[in-house]
Amino acid sequence: MRRALAKSKNMVSIRVLQLVGTQSAQQWVGRFGFDIDKHPPYLTMALGAGSVTPMQMAVGYGVFANGGYRVSPTLITRVADHKGKVIYEAPEPTLTESQRAIEPRNAFIMNSLLQEITRTGTAARAQATLKRTDVFGKTGTTNDSVDAWFVGYQPTLVAAAWVGYDTPRNLGSRETGGGLSLPIWISFMSQALKDVPVASYAPPPGVINVGGEWYFEEFGPGNGVHGLGLQDPWPGAAPVAIDPTVSQPAPTPIPPVEDRRGILDLFRN
Repeated sequence: MRRALAKSKNMVSIRVLQLVGTQSAQQWVGRFGFDIDKHPPYLTMALGAGSVTPMQMAVGYGVFANGGYRVSPTLITRVADHKGKVIYEAPEPTLTESQRAIEPRNAFIMNSLLQEITRTGTAARAQATLKRTDVFGKTGTTNDSVDAWFVGYQPTLVAAAWVGYDTPRNLGSRETGGGLSLPIWISFMSQALKDVPVASYAPPPGVINVGGEWYFEEFGPGNGVHGLGLQDPWPGAAPVAIDPTVSQPAPTPIPPVEDRRGILDLFRN
């Protein structure tokens, strides 16, 4: 999943959604502030076929930045007069369990996956340009390059960059979220984070690190989902030569029932 998310290998996301169930996933996205009616329960959900606004995307990614809490946006945080005297300042939001969308360890592992995208994946330019490791996010490009996205965050700030036309049309056959929206996001963050120290997330209870990878402690190696029925090689790996005179093993079947249950367990609080 880490490699697939970093390289935008969407078949893995489709297979996870297929095993979780589209109806369950549709209800799940409501936790992040999305309108479930605009996300029909089809496998195309995994490709971003639903309808969202940049504000909704920022709120949704804010769940990961806030350790699992969903915070409603405040449109006006401060009002000052012409002399700089503060007339109004919105109070800092207080996080309560009623705002919890996902548990802390779920958010922590998602942060680790989204950090990989800005380190080695389709948004690797983010860490390389900003010279900091505490940035996380995901590129996105819709069919026919009609919309180009990058939504990302540092633990103190979430930002969504979208490029498109008011009347949807093609942006160019080679245009992507990584090519159009990511540079905008980087330019903004380079100023917004100029004096912000590099942050780190402390591992919450319930996760373990084995071989450099994070797991829920009850779903460690050998105890979690064994596979998604895909045998895609590591991105960039050399193709494997197949001898036609030698019988080959049958393709990996869809994961058994116990693995499907394991996937569902990962989506429960």
